[in-house]
Amino acid sequence: MNFSTKMIAAGTLAALVAGVSLPQNAFALDAKQKEEIGAFIKEYLIANPEIMLEVQEALTTKQRAKQQEAAESAITENNKAIFNSDYDMVLGNPKGDVTVVEFYDYNCGYCKRALSDMDDILAKDKNVRFVLKELPILGPDSLAAHKVSAAFRLVAPEKYGDFHRALLGGEDRATEETALAVAAKLGVSEKDLRAKMEKEPHDAAVREAYSLANDLGITGTPSYVIGNEAVFGAVGAEEIEGKVANMRECGKTAC
Repeated sequence: MNFSTKMIAAGTLAALVAGVSLPQNAFALDAKQKEEIGAFIKEYLIANPEIMLEVQEALTTKQRAKQQEAAESAITENNKAIFNSDYDMVLGNPKGDVTVVEFYDYNCGYCKRALSDMDDILAKDKNVRFVLKELPILGPDSLAAHKVSAAFRLVAPEKYGDFHRALLGGEDRATEETALAVAAKLGVSEKDLRAKMEKEPHDAAVREAYSLANDLGITGTPSYVIGNEAVFGAVGAEEIEGKVANMRECGKTAC
């Protein structure tokens, strides 16, 4: 490979690593030069495989930035539905200075583990407003449990926190049956719940949650919205607390 071809190969490799698209006519290469460049790039990457990790990290960072940019726009456009929907329940301080919104599914294992995160935050910080937004995405059982939950919120809102913790924290799979059983233990009858489910089926709540999740780029639970940021996954109480503190300090989750 002559010096000129090596320079072209190096430039091509640098562009690929940086994620830069080269114009089709950037270089006029003959078949032999193309073959030599391909061999050079392959040899270099085999000798320096850590470059591929750097490329993957750069791609992930770029994708997350795009995802967050789209989420910020969605938060602005759907502010009321996210933070003050008539379909959601609020735990903690209803007039708290910072709101944490959690999207969850009663059959999500990560959500079950994240339940203690919510309780830790509420125990330590009496000025957090915690919005529970049900997103039943894990099959018919989750949807059926949600319908019972939605009815329970309307029938006995003062007991909803206990219902939520019992159903989400339970070992059994959340279904209509297990949700009704939890409600019965809390003194709310199946008859009253079924009457409310028939009168107010809450299909609109599910549609709203699905629509918001789509706009925010949420593909799994738990996911959170804090201030200007969508937070994906069970990130833990410490990270959420840090974002809450930043909201108080500078009005954003990252100061």
